[in-house]
Amino acid sequence: MAYVISPERRGETRLPDGRLLGWAEWGPEDGAPVLLCPGAATSRHLGFGANAVHPLGVRLVSVDRPGLGASTPSPGRTFADFAADMRDLIALRDLITVRDLITVRDMANPIMVGNSQGAPFALACAAEGLASAVAIVSGADEVATPQFASVLPDDLRGLVARVASDPAGAEQFFRGLGAAAMSTMVMDASPPSDLQVYRDPVFAAAYRQALDEAFAQGPDGYARDTVLAMGRWPFVLGEINVPVDLWYGEQDTTHSPDNGKTLATRIPGARLHTLPRIGGAALWKHPTSILHTALTRLR
Repeated sequence: MAYVISPERRGETRLPDGRLLGWAEWGPEDGAPVLLCPGAATSRHLGFGANAVHPLGVRLVSVDRPGLGASTPSPGRTFADFAADMRDLIALRDLITVRDLITVRDMANPIMVGNSQGAPFALACAAEGLASAVAIVSGADEVATPQFASVLPDDLRGLVARVASDPAGAEQFFRGLGAAAMSTMVMDASPPSDLQVYRDPVFAAAYRQALDEAFAQGPDGYARDTVLAMGRWPFVLGEINVPVDLWYGEQDTTHSPDNGKTLATRIPGARLHTLPRIGGAALWKHPTSILHTALTRLR
């Protein structure tokens, strides 16, 4: 089983304001568009579903957030700014799903997948009406919500408090991390089931390339992402009105204090899937189930 393969297509799209967004694609060019918001400090290079996208007819598109990889920095950007960028990208790259209903052909926005720190960015797009269905996989939860205040580990509670009281100082702190530190942090926090994936030679090379590309312009893009993800999310989860599936490995101890249980109750109609014998590497161990479920929800 191949966890990842190199992108089949990649490029940059110029937005109306002149900035560039870097993207990579896998699967048939006329497939159902699935827009991936990658995890923390990784670039468009790291996709998923190497053996699934073609059989399922999926056009997987991974996008570098501003300041990461090939995308132009956008200092001070917000979740709303990211959603606006995705709105432009969907139009410029024609990332529209055609749904054959009983009596009519319906044109719809793409499916969105948010992995790890990409989760709140995917949900922000859903709140703006830019997704037809959403899959959150090993998603970074809203750790700043008061419901989690008493259960966070001391070090994470301190970071959340710092982001709330001094976001500029917290952003400067996160700028001190680089590709090597990120890799070490992920490996040290991963159970053996995840390390089976992460230490696969092909995956390890792709992951390191994605980290190196993400920090190629410096750490500002990652730092801004982290401050946004660890603060209070400004969009209303209760107003998301498209199908949402949440996927968490039962051995995942880093992304959500309760493996998505609270998050599932905050999104109308969301379905929580708990995957056995895996931690945060669920995206690469269960791509067919994740994509097939999203396609089924779309139809």
